[in-house]
Formats: sequence, C-alpha cells, structure tokens
Amino acid sequence: MLLAIDAGNTNTVFALFEKCRLLKQWRIATESARTGDEYLVWLSQLLALEKWNAQDIEACIISSVVPQVEFNLRQLSRDGLKLKPLVVGDDEVELGIEVRLGPESGVGADRLANAVGAHLKSKSALIVIDFGTATTFDVIAADGAYEGGVIAPGVHLSTKALYEAAAQLPHIEISKPARVIGKNTVQAMTSGLFWGYVSLIDGLVERIKEEYGAPMRVIATGGLSGVFAPHMDIIEDVDEDLTLHGLVEIYRRTSHAVPHQSGEV
Repeated sequence: MLLAIDAGNTNTVFALFEKCRLLKQWRIATESARTGDEYLVWLSQLLALEKWNAQDIEACIISSVVPQVEFNLRQLSRDGLKLKPLVVGDDEVELGIEVRLGPESGVGADRLANAVGAHLKSKSALIVIDFGTATTFDVIAADGAYEGGVIAPGVHLSTKALYEAAAQLPHIEISKPARVIGKNTVQAMTSGLFWGYVSLIDGLVERIKEEYGAPMRVIATGGLSGVFAPHMDIIEDVDEDLTLHGLVEIYRRTSHAVPHQSGEV
C-alpha cells in the first residue's frame, strides 16, 4: 500500500492507496509541534481498526506547505515506517509536468499535486480552484504545464477575521442563505460571506479566462468545494481528493523514473 500525506495549513490528510484505488483516508489538525513518534502512534491505532499495521505500508509520498510539519512527517516515514519518503519539491521527485514560472516562484506542493491530478482528468486547459485555508486558482495548460495562478483569503479566514475584529459580530457557519438581503446580523454575515465568495470566484475565473485567451475547464477541490460548487455554473467538476490523486500519480511517475523508489501501489 502507498501512504499519501497532504499537509495543509489547517488539516493534514493521510490516505492509503492500493493499485491507485483509495482505500481509506483520515484527517488530523495540522500542528507543527506534533512529532513523528506521535504521528506513528496515532496512525497505528487507526490502521489497527481496519485490521492493518504499519508494515503493510510499502511506500510514502508527502506534500506539505508547513516546513516544520514536513520535517516531522519525514521522521514518521523514515524512523517510524522504515521508508524513504518521496517529498514533493525534492530534486528526485518527478512531476511529469513543466512549471512555467521563475526559479524563485515558490509554488506550494499541494498546488503542483493539484495540477498533476487535474491534468489526469482533462487534457484541456484548466483552472483548478482549491477551497482551503486560502482559496487558490491555478492555471494548467492543455499539455499539463503549471502556468501560475491567484491566491485569495479562504472563506474561513474571512469568517474568523469578522468574528475577531468586530466585537458585536458572532461566529457563523458557511452555508447558502435563503435570501441575499439579510434581515438580521447573522443572515447579513452569511449572505456576505457566501455570495461574496461566489462573486469573487465568478469574477476571477472570468478575468483569468479573458487573459488566458483560450477555452478552459474549471475543476474545484478542497473541503468547501461541495458547499459552493452546486450554486456555481462555472464549476464543471468537483474532486475533493484531487490533491491525493495527484500525489499518487507523482509517486507512479517517480517510481518509474527512479528504480529504487519502485513499489506496488
């Protein structure tokens, strides 16, 4: 089995794959102080519930946007699982796509995994919208190359900012409101956050397409994609596991390119 780990700013997802088929996934809050040993104890308990153990894991690939968490996940793989991990961003990792940016671009590993995963789904030019801690818009060429994108604050960050900065505003959940015009504070906030983000996404996608100058499909991923996508005609596909599927494909490409990394997935 292959263990794919996607460490974001808010949550870290652990997923087990066999022959490119997703078997199980677990989610844990991203905490920089959590050590490799703590990850191993947590993961071992979850594996045991499924009648597996750590020795069943034959390979590990990691995507992380938090350096300290990446260090601890490397430790988990190396010391706990006795596996040399593939880490997106390392020189030996084969993305199989061109990154058409400058050398100091600093593209997040998750965004590169999304590009790989999205190109597997469609060979047309793409916009990948990832509803995470930040809301990102990534432009993928028809040949799979990563060409850049846009980063906006995530909807939960905006919710938190309203709650913390305004003394009389409550904390609210993100959902589609019944009306645009709110009749009380909670309704007004819900409408502003939901329809505000719909308008932000619509506007940015329109501007990206106009600037790109070619037909583009739009794919959404991330935890809130299922909340927004049903109410947006511009989103043509939703894949909440896009990053994980991209990681599996990166592992496959690297294991074929580097013999010592090969294994049954």
